[in-house]
Order: sequence, then C-alpha cells, then structure tokens
Amino acid sequence: MRLLLIAVAPVITLAAAGCQSSEEAYQACVDSVTALQPSSTGEARADLTSLPPQALDEALRERDRVSMRVAVEQSRKQELVYARCGSRPSSRSASDEAVPMSASAGGASSDSAQGASQTSTTNNQVAGVDEADFIKNDNQTIYVANGSKFRIVQAWPPTEARELSVVSVPGKAKKLFVSGSRALVYSAKPRTSTGTSSGGNYYRGGYNSECTYGYQCDLRGDGTDTVISVFDVSNRSAPILLRQIDLDSSLLAARMVDGVVHTVLTKEFPHAAWQQSAGNANRTSETSVNAAYDQLLAANESVIANTHYAMPAIMDTGEGVGSSVLYKSAMTDGADFTTLVSIDLAANGSLKSTTILSGPGAVYASHDALYMAVPHESSYGGWYVPSGEEQISTVHKFALGNGTADSSYRGSGIVKGRVLNQFSMDENDGFLRIATTSGHVPDPKVYSTLAVLEDQAGKLATVGIVDQIAPTEDIRSVRFDGDRGYVVTFKKTDPLYVFDLGNPRAPNKLAELKIPGFSTYIHRMDATHLLTIGYDADDHGSFAYFNGVLLQIFDVSNPNDPQLTHKEMIGTRGSSSEALTNHLAFNYFAPKNLLAIPMTVCEGGGDGRYGYDMTFSGLLVYDVTADSGFSLHGKVSHPPAQSSTSNYYGNNLCSNWWTEASSTVERSIVMDDYVFSVSRTRIKVNALQNLSSDIREINIAE
Repeated sequence: MRLLLIAVAPVITLAAAGCQSSEEAYQACVDSVTALQPSSTGEARADLTSLPPQALDEALRERDRVSMRVAVEQSRKQELVYARCGSRPSSRSASDEAVPMSASAGGASSDSAQGASQTSTTNNQVAGVDEADFIKNDNQTIYVANGSKFRIVQAWPPTEARELSVVSVPGKAKKLFVSGSRALVYSAKPRTSTGTSSGGNYYRGGYNSECTYGYQCDLRGDGTDTVISVFDVSNRSAPILLRQIDLDSSLLAARMVDGVVHTVLTKEFPHAAWQQSAGNANRTSETSVNAAYDQLLAANESVIANTHYAMPAIMDTGEGVGSSVLYKSAMTDGADFTTLVSIDLAANGSLKSTTILSGPGAVYASHDALYMAVPHESSYGGWYVPSGEEQISTVHKFALGNGTADSSYRGSGIVKGRVLNQFSMDENDGFLRIATTSGHVPDPKVYSTLAVLEDQAGKLATVGIVDQIAPTEDIRSVRFDGDRGYVVTFKKTDPLYVFDLGNPRAPNKLAELKIPGFSTYIHRMDATHLLTIGYDADDHGSFAYFNGVLLQIFDVSNPNDPQLTHKEMIGTRGSSSEALTNHLAFNYFAPKNLLAIPMTVCEGGGDGRYGYDMTFSGLLVYDVTADSGFSLHGKVSHPPAQSSTSNYYGNNLCSNWWTEASSTVERSIVMDDYVFSVSRTRIKVNALQNLSSDIREINIAE
C-alpha cells in the first residue's frame, strides 16, 4: 500500500455563500470551505529506522512542524468559517441513537489454611500472558493497588479474611503484577512539566482516565508520569521495597511473560513554544484571516528551528538501563515517544528500553511478541492513499524472549482502518490476524477488514485479507480462536461473523448471524461455544437505541451455521457493568460453571429513555452451561455512596452512555465455594450457598 504525505498548503479559500438563516444553510456554508491541497508528496513506509541520539533534535523538529501546521490550519479554518458563515444558529438536539454520530473441574470446598483448591485469576486475553490489573490473587492472598496504597489481604480462610499490610506508593496506585515473592506496582503522578506550547496544545488522551474500550476514546494513556515500585512480598505482613523506577511517561499497557514484565509507556514529545491561534481579533475578511495565519506560521517555524528537545527520562534505584534504542517512524503525524521497558521481576538486573518516535495505540501480546497498532487519520499534514482510505494503522512488532535482553523491535506493517481494542489482534503460528474498521458510523461508506500479516524479514506483509465486511456498520467486538475468527459489527442489528483462518493466505467468511443488539466482549466458553456481554437494541428503522445489558451464548460447533442458543436480559437502558468495556471485570469460572459480573441494574427505561429506578448495585452471579443457559445463582449487594446516586437529572448511575459503562463493583474472585467482590472502597466475602449474607468486609478505601 502506497501512502502519500500531505505537506500543508498555508491558505484556505472559501466558496461563495450567502447569508445564513438556518442550520442547513449554515452547514452548507461550512461545507463550502475547500479542502487543503498538498503542496508536495512523498512515499511513506511503516518500518522504523534507527535514530542516533544526535539526530533527535531534527527528527522532532520535523514532527513539531507537522503538528504545528495541523493545529494552526485548524484554527485558521475556524476563523474563516466564522468570517464567512457567522455563528451556528440554535437548533434541535441530535437524536440519541445507539450509534453515536462521531466517531476467563468442580471440586470440594476446603477451609484448609493451605489455600483454596480452585481459584479464579485475571481474565487474560492469552493464557500465560498476564495483564496488569489493580487486583491480583493466588489461592490465599489478594493484592490490591488502589488510592495511594499497595495492600495485601489474607483471603483464606474466607471467614478470617483481613488486611495483612498496607504500603504507601508515590502518587496514585494503578495496577500491579505478582510473581513468586515479587510484586510490581504501577502508580501515577501528575506530570511535572508537559513541555507543550502555550498556544493551546493539550494532552489528547485526557487526564486521569484510562481507555479500555477504544470506540470513543483514544488508547494513549492518561497524561501522567509513571512510577514502578518492586517489592519483596515473601513476608506478606511486611513488604520490602527493593527498587523504584521513575518514568516521565504514561502507562499504556503491560504484560508479564515467564516473570519478565514488559511495559509500554507513552509521552507527547516536548513541543516548541509555538502558538496555535493568531489571536482573537474578530477578523471578518478572508484576506485578513489568511494574512494573520501566514504570519503566525512563519513565526512558529522560527521558534521550532531554535528549539532543543529531550528524550523521556528513566531514573532507577536498581541497575538502571542496560541498553536503550531509539527508532524513528516514517509516519510524521505521530508526536509522541512510545517506549517499551522490559524488566525481569525476579532479578534486580538492568532494564531494556526501546523507544520509537510514534503515536501510541492498542497493544496485544503473545508469548513471543508484542504488537502495537497505531491509528493515523487523514487530516492537515496527514496521510492518504490513492484508493481513498482516510484511516490507516501502522503495526509495530517487538520480539519477546526469556529475558529482558531479548526484547527488541522486529518490524512493521500497514493495514487500513483502525482497531477497536487489543482483541482486534491475535497471533497464531507466527501470523498476526487483525480486524479493523474504516470510517465512523453513521457514514454509509463505513466498512471493516480482516487482514493477516506475516513477518517477512522484518516487514509485516499482508498475505491474506477479507475486505468490505459489513458495509455501513462498524466493529463492536472481536475474538480469535485458533483457526477461527469472530467479529461483531453493529448499526441496527448485531451480525456475528465467523471466519475461517485455517489458511492464513486465504481467509474467508463462513457465515453471519443477525440478531438485535450487539456484543462488546466475546469470551471463549469452550471449544464450541461463545459467551458474550453487550446491549440489547430497539430498532427504529434507520437507527437503533441501545437498551439493557444482554448476556448471550452462541453455538459455533458448525462454523457455517452459528446459532444463538441462550440469552439473558438485565435491566433496561441505563443499566451498566464494568465488564461491558473492560474484560478484566468479566469472570467466567469454568470449573464451577459460574459467571460473576459487576452490575448496576436500572428499570423503567427503554426505547431511548433511560431508566431512573436503580434496583441493584453489586455483583450478579449466574450458573451458566452451554446446555441450560443462564440461571441467576445470587446477588452480592454493594450500595453506592448516596452522593453518587443522584443529580439534577435523576439517578446518575443510570445515565451512562453505552461506551462509558461502569459499576460500583469492578472485579470478582472465586475461591472454592466463596466469592470475593471488589469495589474501589471495599472487598466483600460471601459464600456461594448464601450470597445475600456477608461473611467479611475489608475496607480498602483511601
């Protein structure tokens, strides 16, 4: 695929338009602004090239110029629109559609002090590839990173559950790993300096928020600095701090394979102090607007030419950075440092650091490799392809080995469209399968693609593709399983597509099943069944309203004829669960045929109306089998704080948009015949035979 870099032409012209007296006429005037035309072009490559430290300044100046021009031209266009079209007239509010206009063998219970005989653990995408989370456990102990504390809780026996120790960490504790006698805790501190200009640049990902379901948020960290604290937890009552690593970059993703922790961090590079706007002079002519912005561009170019830049800092109380490599991406629309840091948790050895000048993106890891899919969208100074795609993604591969020294950049490739989240990628027999969507619903030109990439001597080449999947719809969930792929798209109905990936060079669609609503997460229940969570939907012809939470079981034993065999509706519109947008909250414990999901249940809604009657907040536990479907086993109540239950509009826990799903309970753990439900303030212990009666409650609030 050939890509062309657009160098921004500095002047926008406006087509003639008359006075505007309505929203339609105003929009017509705005649409009359002609698109920027390229003043020069060049071929882009997905691969990374090694960058010597002395070349850093000029490489970052190049990127700074691109991002500066993007920002300035956006401001110029806004002023030109105002000068020509005036202010937007007042109008009716947009329709509240389901589709936004923008963009884890049963056995006997035991009270033995040796620990539970069966225990659920983190719902990792890939078995053996652990994912960082704010809670971890073994069959005796629960480890929690919450508030400003790292806590260790004795969980077994459940009737004696209690906090064993609590240790303060710098900033806000976010996530952790535990391996043997070591615990690694991530915490976030406010960024001491953004390095951005004073002219309106800002952290694009938003502060203090993590994107886990990338439909309407950017997978790019939360804008804070990161501290890694390594503890010896041999004595769980007295953890010992062994090492502290300070990084002025945000945590994006982390995986642990065989005791080696691989952390992906991101940081916008320090921009020169250029200005985005030419000021609020209320210019009313096209000539005066263009003159002001031409002058601004020239001034900004001078500022950038005289600016010096710096790499992200890593300060380590251990052995420090043993080796550090810097690469430059050919895509100049990335204004970020993205760094992979590898550390052997069992040792106090040196770190391995690999940094690329590239934007961040969704991260997936197998046992042998880590991939990052970085989105790029056609815009001022952006990229386009001759066939008309406005969105592409570069995919970077890093090899993972048995030690930190084996972590290294391997190669890159290009796919069209953007991924939804980490489940859009999967590696099988050395081939990467990746599902992407091009465009945004409700644009009728939206479609999806499933591509297969092969590592060919450092280049990730597309060797198989299924294109034009579900025109007019976009992807809401993906799951790969061996030589099968499952993709759910949505606009009005929920097509479940089944793909045969047995021959990676000739993938093909086998079947599709259309049903109401859509799934946001697909779980592999067993070899022939899928267990999903998502939303029901009310069809209104050209669009659909999302409704209550929907659990479903699909029989895919015949991949040419998938069948919906069971479903369970929970509440009405406004009902919500952390498990809808974060798979780490979804706890299917196959040995006991149990599904535990956090839930806020709201009644009284539907057909576009939110339910304001919150009837339950806590953990729902279901008995689930492929043959019998869903049967509610019981509930563990976690009433929310009174201050969070109401606002001017009613019950604010029942008013979340579908992509912003949340719940008071966020995680759960099954240990033999007991369930531990976890919120950010407490851990409750309940027996499976009587979930309504609390055995223990441990306070984990700040």
